[in-house]
Amino acid sequence: MTHRPSTAVQLTHGDPEIPIPAPAALRVVHEVDGIDLAAAERAAGQFLEALGISTDSESLRGTPGRMARAYAELFSPRPFELTTFPNDEGYDELVLARSIPVRSVCEHHLLPFVGTAHVGYLPGRRILGLSKLARVVEHFACRPQVQERLTKQVADWLQTQLEPKGVGVVIEAEHTCMTLRGVQATGSSTLTSTLLGTLRSDARSRSEFLALAGLT
Repeated sequence: MTHRPSTAVQLTHGDPEIPIPAPAALRVVHEVDGIDLAAAERAAGQFLEALGISTDSESLRGTPGRMARAYAELFSPRPFELTTFPNDEGYDELVLARSIPVRSVCEHHLLPFVGTAHVGYLPGRRILGLSKLARVVEHFACRPQVQERLTKQVADWLQTQLEPKGVGVVIEAEHTCMTLRGVQATGSSTLTSTLLGTLRSDARSRSEFLALAGLT
């Protein structure tokens, strides 16, 4: 991750003539070392051949390349600016983004899991551009993952970067490694949660978050 300075400024209330630089927007980039699509395509072809699947037909000839590009896309989140704004009005109620799409890949079988995330926080001195909650989910989801780690990574990162009074993250997802193979538990979903700060320690705040997320 790298920082890119922001040119925005805010003024002190005591002396409007003295500009104070606003916090620099954080440029969030997931570094992926050494993507080699040609090598990935060759490996995909060898993988299919080892499973007895011929790629000689017209319909399958391009499959190894499509596989390579598909996984490269799944493992490459888009960079974004973590823009925050001063909480001038002192807003101290819950901010919650519900049903954020989650698309990730189980690190144990490299099969997709998909679902939704509910991400909320109790603001402190600064508030976050709402679209960034979805961006943070994407940032940590676009890599081989387990749902438990993903849930905690999103919550911990928001707590560190935003310094809110509390953070709550709930993810509900269907894992194809569970529904399409093995136990073949079609229709099952997995629910994970991480609550930090006031949303963990205060029963009323915790209940409000869970209720607004549609979990009670």
